[in-house]
Amino acid sequence: MPDTTTDQPTRRASGAVVPVLAFAGIVVAVMQTLLVPVIKDLPELLDTAPTDATWVLTSTLLSGAVATPIMGRLGDLYGKRRMLVFSLSVMVVGALVSALTSDLITMIVGRTLQGFAMGAIPLGIGLMRDMLPREKLGSAMALMSSSIGVGGGLALPAAALVAQHSDWHALFYGAAGLGVLAIALTLVVVPESPMRARGTFDVLGAAGLSVGLVLLLLPITKGSDWGWSSGTTLGLFAAAVAVLLLWGVYELRIQAPLVDLRTTARREVLLTNLASIMVGVSFYVVSLVLPQLLQLPAATGYGLGRSMVVAGLCVAPLGLTMMFTAPVYARLSARYGPKVTLILGMLIIAVGYGGGLGLMDAAWQTVITSVVLGAGIGLAYSSLPALIVGAVPASETGAANGLNTLMRSIGTSVSSAVIGMVLANTANNVGGVAVPTMHGFRVSFLIATAAVAVGLLLALCLPKASRPAQHTRLRASSEEDTNLEHAEDVLRGFRGRVLDAGGTPVARATVTLIDRRGRQAGATVSAEDGSYTLAVPSQGAYVLAAKASGHGPLASSATHSGEERAVDLDLALPGASVSA
Repeated sequence: MPDTTTDQPTRRASGAVVPVLAFAGIVVAVMQTLLVPVIKDLPELLDTAPTDATWVLTSTLLSGAVATPIMGRLGDLYGKRRMLVFSLSVMVVGALVSALTSDLITMIVGRTLQGFAMGAIPLGIGLMRDMLPREKLGSAMALMSSSIGVGGGLALPAAALVAQHSDWHALFYGAAGLGVLAIALTLVVVPESPMRARGTFDVLGAAGLSVGLVLLLLPITKGSDWGWSSGTTLGLFAAAVAVLLLWGVYELRIQAPLVDLRTTARREVLLTNLASIMVGVSFYVVSLVLPQLLQLPAATGYGLGRSMVVAGLCVAPLGLTMMFTAPVYARLSARYGPKVTLILGMLIIAVGYGGGLGLMDAAWQTVITSVVLGAGIGLAYSSLPALIVGAVPASETGAANGLNTLMRSIGTSVSSAVIGMVLANTANNVGGVAVPTMHGFRVSFLIATAAVAVGLLLALCLPKASRPAQHTRLRASSEEDTNLEHAEDVLRGFRGRVLDAGGTPVARATVTLIDRRGRQAGATVSAEDGSYTLAVPSQGAYVLAAKASGHGPLASSATHSGEERAVDLDLALPGASVSA
C-alpha cells in the first residue's frame, strides 16, 4: 500500500500563489524582530527584572523551534494549506493576547503563541513543490526561504518607527492585522495541496522532540544569565542529549515517525542541515551588531549616534537584498545547481563580514555591509530548500523542510547566545551601564566569518551530482530557460508525457512513483505540455500512478534498469507493463 495519496485541489494554482505564500512567510518573520527596538526597555515596560524580561524573546524562539518540524509533518498528513492557516491563526491570537497586556506571564503566553507560526515557512515551501511547475519552482522556493530574512529586515525600521511615536502595544495590533490579511489571502488564492502522506501522527515522537529541543535551547539562550558552567546549564544540556538519543532510537523503530531519521542521515540532507546552522549563525550576527553600533552615542569614539529609526533603515537593505536575490538564485541554480549557489552565497557572506571589519566608521558603510551580506545570505537561504527537496520524497517535503528551518533557528539561537556573551564580556562599564566596544563588534564579525568557513567546508562536501539534486535543478520561468531545460540531459529515471484518449497532453496531472514496498519514491506534476520527469533512487521495479481532474486514474508498472527511458501515460487506458 503506498504511503501517500493524492487528492486533487479544488482549483488550480494562480499566479498569485507565490507572492501570497511569501507574504505569509514575511509576516511570520516579523514576529521574530518585532520587539528588537524595545528590548532594552522591556524590564521597565513589563515592570520586571531584566533576566525575566528576556523570556519574552526566549519563549517565541522555543515555541517556533518546537512547532516547525511538527507542523511540517501535520501538513504532510492533513494538508499543508490547512496547517498554514492554523499556524497563522494561532499567531494572530498570540499577537492580540500580547497587545492587551503589560503583565509578564501573559505576555510570555502571547509570545509563545506567536512563535508557533514559524511552521509556515516549510509549509509554504511544501505547497510550492506540490503545485508549481518546475520552471517556476526555483525562484518561488528561494523567495519563500528568504522571507525569514526579508521580514526580519523590513520589520526593524517599521517597528522602530511605531515604538518611537506610539504606544508599544501597537506593534502587536499591527502584527495581528498582518496575520489576518495573510490568512484571508491564503484562503482566497492558495489551493490545498494534492499530496498526502499516509499514516498517523507520531504523538510520542512529537512530545519527545519538543522536550529535547526545549532542554537544548534553554541553556543555549539563557546560559549567559545562568552561567555556562552552572549546574542548571550543564544539567539541561545533559538531559537534552539523553532525551534526544532516546527519541532517535524510538523514531528508528516505528513505522510512521515524525522525522525519518534514515532520510535525514543521507549525506546530502545531513550536510545541508549542518550548513543551515552555520548560515543561521551568520545571519543573526549582523542583526545583533549593526543596530547597536549605529545607535551608540558618538561620544564613545566609535558609536555612530543614529536614532532607532535610522538604524533600522540602515539595516533594512539586508532584507531587501535577500528578496531581490531570489530570481538571481533561480538562474544561477538552473545553470550550476543549488550546491554551487550555496557555496557562492557562503563566499559572499565571508566577503561581507571580512570587509565589514573595516566598514564601521559611518552609517553608509553599514549599508554597504548590509547589502553584501543580504546578497550572500539570500543565495545561501535560497539554496537550502532546493537541496532538501531534491533529496527527500514528496510525502516528506513538509517535515524535511521543517527540520531544515529548525536547524536555521538553532543557528540563530547559538549566534544570539555566543555574540551576547562576547559583547557582554568585552563591554565597558560606564556609570553602571555596560557599553559594547568596537573590539566586541569585530570579534563578533570574526566569529561569523568562522561559522561561514565551516559552512563552506560542509557545502563543498555535498555530493557533486547526486541524482535528487540534479532532478531539482530548477530554472527561472522564462521560455528560453524552459527550452534549455528540455534540451539538457535529464536524470536517469522515468520521463514522458501524460495524455488523454485523443493524445492531447494533460497539464497538472499528478504523477507518483511507488517502489516495490508500496512506499512513495517520488512525485511530480505534469507541465502545460503534459511532460513529466521523475528521478529514481535505485534500479528496480516501480509503479507509475497518474491522476488528473476529469480523467480516470492510471497505474502503470515499470522497471528501471539504469538507463533513462520515456514512459508516456495515457489516462484513458488501463496501465500496461513498460520496461524502461
